[in-house]
Amino acid sequence: MAQPGNSTAGGRVAFTYPDFVLYQTARLFVVLALEMQSVAVAWQVYEITKQPLALGLVGLAQFLPGILLFLVSGHAADRFDRRRLLLICYAGFTVCSGLLLGASWFRSGPVNAIYLVLVLVGVVRAFNGPASRAILPQLVPEEHFPNAVAWAATFWQGATLLGPVLGGVVYAVFHGPAAVYATATLVSAVAALLTLRMNARARTAPPEEVSFQTLVAGLQFIYRKKLILGAISLDLFAVLFGGAVALLPIYASDILKTGPWGLGLLRSAPAVGAIAIAVLVAHRPLQGRVGTILFCFVAGFGLFTILFGFSHRLWLSLVALLLIGACDMVSVIIRNTLVQIATPDPMRGRVNAVEMIFIGASNEFGQFESGLTAQWFGTVPAVVLGGIGSLVVTVLWVYLFPDLRKIDRLTKTLKQEAVLRSGGEP
Repeated sequence: MAQPGNSTAGGRVAFTYPDFVLYQTARLFVVLALEMQSVAVAWQVYEITKQPLALGLVGLAQFLPGILLFLVSGHAADRFDRRRLLLICYAGFTVCSGLLLGASWFRSGPVNAIYLVLVLVGVVRAFNGPASRAILPQLVPEEHFPNAVAWAATFWQGATLLGPVLGGVVYAVFHGPAAVYATATLVSAVAALLTLRMNARARTAPPEEVSFQTLVAGLQFIYRKKLILGAISLDLFAVLFGGAVALLPIYASDILKTGPWGLGLLRSAPAVGAIAIAVLVAHRPLQGRVGTILFCFVAGFGLFTILFGFSHRLWLSLVALLLIGACDMVSVIIRNTLVQIATPDPMRGRVNAVEMIFIGASNEFGQFESGLTAQWFGTVPAVVLGGIGSLVVTVLWVYLFPDLRKIDRLTKTLKQEAVLRSGGEP
């Protein structure tokens, strides 16, 4: 086995650390389970209700717990053993998939039962997100962290690529969601078992005592660090307006005239583009004009969302979604690297908890926003207007956060660069 940090590993240097391999494999399995499950839930809910708003409520049910719990979950990730928190969360996902399996066996009030379980999924995700993101710098040294971020994004996108396809195929083959939920239960359990074998390096500072000041410290830190605030808020509003994922069941069923298999392909297409970009960045890191690149790709996200909105052909819709995923992945890599390197380890849980609220707002609440606007204006206008909204946000953020546009390189010196530009202390 290659020694940790072996320079001959090149673009795969993060995989020379065994605990990183365990972490990524477990994360791959749990995201795979959640993505399979999401396809089954979306198709089942729309099949029962035929209401776009019902699909929006799927996202809202998972988003609200994060809003209510982010201060507590962030502090938990900084105060307690992050590996143990991950283990508990993965076990929680296993239980939630099992509950969805049980709910699928009873036909009385199925939608309400699904929403209730999705709220529990949101609770688990509220604690899983900060712990999962904050533990990564404990698995690899800082000089290899950008490489680890790129591969972490690749694994995540790999699961988002394979998961929906498997979920859609299993749903179609077995004529219902029960088999999907059963598979998700098993896969989540495997993720928990892998996490048992993982070790993390010791924390750099003892945990802080609980107080109101420590609970809100993550919010205060992000507000002071304008680069971090600009990066995560850009992603929030661009994806909030431009997200079309919640409406994919309508496109698959009513516009493109496919079945669950078509929904699986549509859900997986963004991951194809994202994986390609993530692997490329892992081997060829971004070397200059990173801020400009960020804004260009966020604008591309909006443009390709508009293209998808107007498309009535499956192949063109898949191409547009692939390009949407590629553009979004560039933003993800830049944002994740910036946030983790510029944040001290004792603060990472709370800062990541706040970032997860921004991400949740853009994804789950974005699903609710998409469902609501589709209910008001129609599916195609909702997606097209969302893409236009993403372009408007990109232009505004260029002027509101000029230092973000001026970032040059994503290297281990980014921490010092971020501090200097934000006018804060290291």
